[in-house]
Parts: sequence; C-alpha cells; structure tokens
Amino acid sequence: MTVALAGGAACALSMTAIVPLRRLALRWDLTDRPGGHKAHTRPTPYLGGIAVAIGTVVPTATALGFADLRITTILLAATAVSILGLIDDIAPLPAITRLAVEAVTATGVVLSGVQVTVTGGWPDGPLTVMWIVVMTNSFNLLDNMDGALGTVTAVTAGILSATAFMCAQPALGLLLCTLACAGLGFLPHNWAPARIFMGDSGSLFIGFTLTCSAVLLITGKSPDTAIAGLLLPTFVATVDTSVVFLSRILAGRSPLQGGADHVSHRLRQIGLGTRTIAVTLGTIAAITGALCLAMAVRWISPLITTIVAGATAVILISLLQGLSVYSPARHPSALPKIRERRL
Repeated sequence: MTVALAGGAACALSMTAIVPLRRLALRWDLTDRPGGHKAHTRPTPYLGGIAVAIGTVVPTATALGFADLRITTILLAATAVSILGLIDDIAPLPAITRLAVEAVTATGVVLSGVQVTVTGGWPDGPLTVMWIVVMTNSFNLLDNMDGALGTVTAVTAGILSATAFMCAQPALGLLLCTLACAGLGFLPHNWAPARIFMGDSGSLFIGFTLTCSAVLLITGKSPDTAIAGLLLPTFVATVDTSVVFLSRILAGRSPLQGGADHVSHRLRQIGLGTRTIAVTLGTIAAITGALCLAMAVRWISPLITTIVAGATAVILISLLQGLSVYSPARHPSALPKIRERRL
C-alpha cells in the first residue's frame, strides 16, 4: 500500500506542479526560443524537470525517512545535481564546472556503499564515479525531442522498480516507483507538441537517479552481472551518446558541441514522427529493461545477456552512423526541425 500511495502522490505532484512552474518560467522568460533546427514556433518554458524532482523526492522521503543511508544519499545527491541543472538552465555553466560538481556528488554516493564490483579492488570506486557522471550526462543529451526522455524514464524506472522488489530491495523499489510515476505525470505536458520542456534540472536528476539506482542493484554482484546490469537500464542513452560522439569525431566536430545529430534526429530522417520516435525509444527501453529483470531473477545467463546486449549496441551504433547528418550537400534548411542539445 505504501508503494501505491507513494506512486500516486508522485504522479499527482509532478502533474500539478507543472502548472505554476510553467507560469513562473514564462514570467521570468526561462524559455527555449525557436530558431535553428527547433520545431516549436513560440518560446517554450523549460522548468518541467523541477516537477519530476519534487514528485520523486517528496513521496520517497516521506515514506522512507532516513532509514536507508544509500537511498538517502542518492536522493540528496540527485537533488544537488538537479539544482546544478537549474542554475545551468538560468545561466549556462562551463562544462568543467558541471562535471566537477557531478563527480563530487557521485563520490558521495559511492562512499555510502553504492559501487560496482567489476575488478574487486580499489579501481571500482573511480569506475563507478566515472560511470555515474557519464550516464548522467548521457540522459541529459537524450532530452532532445518531445516526449523522448519522459517515456524512457517512465519505462526504465518502472521495470527497474519491479526488479528491485524481486531482488529484495524494497527501498530502492519505492524510489524507482516514484520516479516512474513522476515521469508519467510530466509526460502529458511534454508529449508532442510539448507545452513545457524538462530542462537540465530534470534530465540531470533523472540520469543521476537512474544510474545510481542501477549501480545499487548490482552492488556486490559478479563482474558479468555488473556489466549487464549497468548497460541494460542505460541502453538507449548509451547508444545515443555513442552515436553522437563517434559521428562528431569522424566529422571533425567537437563532441561537446550541441547539434541535431542524436538517434531521435536520425530516426526523424527516415520518416518517423515525433510521437512515434518517443514510443520507439520507450519500446527499446522496455525490451532491455525486461532483459535486466530476467537476468536478475536468473531466467537468463548474465554472460549471454552481456554479449547479446553489447553486440546489439555495436550493431545499432554502426547502422545509425549510416544515417549521416553532416553531408555537405544538405543545406541546413533541409534538416529536420528539432531541438539541439549541448553538454
């Protein structure tokens, strides 16, 4: 019953908090303005992520209190990262500043006992911090089209929540349940055509919380289970970031520069609509999440899961590279009109 109440509260809080936040963003001119390759025709507020953070933190903290050190640390660190994103939404920060703050918060989570066990030695700590920082920003980059990140969040957090409960981690299951429900509450406002965007405050919060939760699920597990448990819940974001960084390097562009060259943009090139793309990404997240759940309950081998997931990621990255967005023959006006993302 506690889980149901927390999930309902998370959805309601997220859905209702959007209204005052949207008005506040419009009043303070905290908007994403049309231009370049952007599809929206009028300034769109981008404080929606705060509603997701509130919808996740408040019910979870109310239900659990401070009984679980690791969950408490994840919540506090994710809130700090969300505030960092809010500051970046208002006045863009240097990438090095953002990365430094994220590394500090990730270190705090690792020190609380959330850590991968790939090598079995001291390198696991730095590896965990690096993975959390990289994937936090990967989810941030995934927020580049209406409904995309919201859909992936709801699906991924929902399945991870079920996995946590089946692995006897109820506190983590409740946290992920509230995140999934908060994502669902936000999604109607962000479904194409979006009336509000998530902003860095939301995308960084989601990326940090999902990544730390995935790490906590495989803490103390064998290396093959750990690798699969890290890759599967972040599969969509991992493929997207890999495609973007590889294509930019091959094209001689800075990997940290914003651009309309993500997986969603490439799917748009082959004729998929915005809503269809969001559903497609959500479906992929559901499949990989289901594999993670099946692995956790020992229905499938972790080693085979790792090999299949890794091979599939490589194949997808290779195929998506073929959908070039850097052809000099194409005039910028011919490119799909969609939002850009920067690190």
